[in-house]
Amino acid sequence: MTASPDPGSLEVRPPLQQRSREAWQRVLDAGVALVEEGGYEAFTIAAVCERAQVPPRALYARVDNKDALFLAVYEHGMARVLAEHAVFDDGERWQGLTADRVVAVAVAEVAGMFARHTAFLRAIVLISGAHPEVYRRGVRYTQELGDRFTARLLSVGAGAGEPDPRAAVRAAFNAVFSSLVLRNAYGPAFATPADSEDDFRRTLTAMVSRYLL
Repeated sequence: MTASPDPGSLEVRPPLQQRSREAWQRVLDAGVALVEEGGYEAFTIAAVCERAQVPPRALYARVDNKDALFLAVYEHGMARVLAEHAVFDDGERWQGLTADRVVAVAVAEVAGMFARHTAFLRAIVLISGAHPEVYRRGVRYTQELGDRFTARLLSVGAGAGEPDPRAAVRAAFNAVFSSLVLRNAYGPAFATPADSEDDFRRTLTAMVSRYLL
C-alpha cells in the first residue's frame, strides 16, 4: 500500500454557512466510516461523495486533494480518541485510589481507548507505516498520552524504587501501548496465545505493577 501525500496544500478551508458545515460534517463522518471498514484503500473521493451524499465540488471547496481530505478525516476520527486522554488530568477520577488501583485503572483506560475505537485505530496503525504525515501526528499524540499516563502514575509514587522513576514509568507505558497496538492491529493471537480482553488487561496490569510498585 502506498499512501504518500498528494502534491498541493493540506489545509482545510472551513465552511462558513450552516448548510456547508452540515455537508462537511457528513463528509468527515463518511470518511471515518470508510477508513474503519476498508482502510486507506477504501478511501476514495467517489466513495466519500457517495457515502456523504455530496457532489465532488463540495469536497474541493474545502480541500485541494485527496490527501488533505484524508488528513481532515484522520483528525476528525482522532478527536474522539484524544478527548478521552483528558481522563488522566481529572483529579476527581483518581482521588483516594491506592497506587495499585491507579496502575490498574490507568492501564484499563488506555486499553479501553483501543477497545472503544478498535476499527479506526486498527486502520490508522496500518496506514501509518506507509503515510509519513499520519505517522508524524501519531507519534505526537502517543507522546502526549504517555506524558499524561506518566504524570498520573508518578503522582502516587510509581517507579520510586528505580534510579529514574520517570523513565521507568514511561517504559511501562511504552510496553502497554505497544502491546495494545499489536493486539489491535493484528489480532489477539499475533504474538501470544489468544486470550480475552479482561485477561489481557490483567496481564498488562500485573506486568506494570510488578515493575513499578
